[in-house]
Amino acid sequence: MNKLLYTIEKDKHNKEELHNILTKHSNIKFVSLMGVDLGGNATDEKIPVKLFLDDIDRFLESAVQTDGSSVELYNIATLNNAKVDLMPDVDSRWFIDYNFEHIDEELNLPIGTLRIPAFLIHDNKKVCSRGILRKSEKYFKKTLMELFKEYPHAINNIGINRVSEIEEIILTTATELEFWVNTPEDKADLEKLAVSQSLKEQYWKRTHGIIRTCLEKSLIILEELGISPEMAHKEVGGINSSISIDGKTKHAMEQLEISWKFSNPLQAADNELLAREIIEDVFTSNGLEVTFKAKPIHGVAGSGEHTHVGVSVKLKDGSIKNIFAPNNMTEDYLSEIGYGALMGMLYNYEVLNPIVASSNDAFNRLVPGFEAPVCIVTSLGHSYDVPSRNRSILVGLIRDIKNPKTVRFELRSPNPLSNTYLVIAGCYQTMLDGIKAAIKSKLTTKYLEKELSKDIGQESFYLEKDRMYRDENDVFEYYSLEERNSRFGMPPATVYENIKNLEKYEDKLQSLKQGHVFSDAIIDSFRTGATYKWSAELKNRIIEKHMETIRNCVRLHNKENMDALDEVMWNSISEIKFNVMKDTLTQKSLFSQIKEAIELKDYQTVSDLQLELKSNMEKLQQLYIQYKKNIY
Repeated sequence: MNKLLYTIEKDKHNKEELHNILTKHSNIKFVSLMGVDLGGNATDEKIPVKLFLDDIDRFLESAVQTDGSSVELYNIATLNNAKVDLMPDVDSRWFIDYNFEHIDEELNLPIGTLRIPAFLIHDNKKVCSRGILRKSEKYFKKTLMELFKEYPHAINNIGINRVSEIEEIILTTATELEFWVNTPEDKADLEKLAVSQSLKEQYWKRTHGIIRTCLEKSLIILEELGISPEMAHKEVGGINSSISIDGKTKHAMEQLEISWKFSNPLQAADNELLAREIIEDVFTSNGLEVTFKAKPIHGVAGSGEHTHVGVSVKLKDGSIKNIFAPNNMTEDYLSEIGYGALMGMLYNYEVLNPIVASSNDAFNRLVPGFEAPVCIVTSLGHSYDVPSRNRSILVGLIRDIKNPKTVRFELRSPNPLSNTYLVIAGCYQTMLDGIKAAIKSKLTTKYLEKELSKDIGQESFYLEKDRMYRDENDVFEYYSLEERNSRFGMPPATVYENIKNLEKYEDKLQSLKQGHVFSDAIIDSFRTGATYKWSAELKNRIIEKHMETIRNCVRLHNKENMDALDEVMWNSISEIKFNVMKDTLTQKSLFSQIKEAIELKDYQTVSDLQLELKSNMEKLQQLYIQYKKNIY
């Protein structure tokens, strides 16, 4: 492992250094440009390293052409204008991706591919997720510095006397990656998983066997790649595995989590994408399946990907100040800038949420209760010296009273397959909208705390009158569904309901558009892609999966072993099966109604029918479990 090269830092992205490095490490046989489209998909192609070495300067300064049909850029890369270019990002860290199953026999080293993060260019514009995040970062820093110059009180209140003392603004971001692993062909035993989860038999317990080995291998490679993992552990989901007579792990089904150090926004998103690939490669090469789905198994713990965002300034004397932290951590939760950032994310969340949750899988996890963050609300803590530990809220305030540098926000709603680039960009865009309002208001921290803590019906200079935004209670235990909806707004229940908010909240959409970070074309492309994938998956995958479930719900009782209760329960099961799946001369099934509405592009009807289908399938599965238990 010590002979392998894992990264090439940006100070070496020049012809002479690259030629020396790649010539020395001749097991690196290929170069690949990693662009990330609006769906969060990364490109990967194999260009022989010899072609790269023949003309490095031209490769880095020009763009590699690709076909727009191979990337997700709806309404941008069209049939009559499909040319998309891949432009290398020379300012990012480059990685070596090794294929440990393909060994160079002469060198006895794995074959490597130099992966170069890149931008997707169409009509001379960056139209990719990486480009949007880069633009957001630049706009945030530029605008914040302009605000400091125009409203110097904003920095005076965090202990900086003059704007000229500031050398640079630093944005810091990190994510936490949860995922499930299992041995192939094993099917989830929902009852065993539910019992194990309720008994907390897995959470933070010691890993065993091949899962332990894979977890350790993953951490070692991530460390070599400069991603700097900080922690890995079992999550709440899973059941105990067993060992076969030949010593192999069988019936493994566990939920794991890996987290790593903060970085700048673009590097943090690149790190997460690469971490997913490394984890999948390591576990699958050892005979285990990996899934990053938000809710791979209905009824048990889903996988989240909490996203942490912070802002600091570096002063010319070398010191670092967290601008979300108040002057005195024992007298305030946040600075004026911190309150503004938090209010901005909450106030504009209706237009950030479509980016965070744009798939059916995401909404399978975002179900009220089960610690699912669906209510637009935050928690600051019961007092200044006791940090908040409320897991029922959407945006958490992370703070250590003894260490102001730790103050940051944790968005709890993303999942491992959310487009992290766009989520982070959206966080900084919406935070900036609130920061502008807070700074321009010239309100004190005490007044801003009061604003954030306002009750329903109270006027606000920025937040909505008929909403609450702060609550220290477990919002799912303390309030009924109706009370939550009246206080925090009714959360969308389908992808379509969520996407509609991009039209419904046109005024809030301006927070994403500011600085031309999310252009109209980008928003339209994202909306079109999310809507298409939602309806296509519903028609071609979800319905097919439900068909299989319905067909597996078969009659088990007979005259010898039945009771009247069995017959009643089976009749209820049969009625649901019939209504969901069976067409007749006088009535169309739910399946057929959904498919027809999709063909007509009547997406509101599709959304309504999807909720009806979900309710029916949940009821069917619960009834069938009860029915089976009563058969002997």
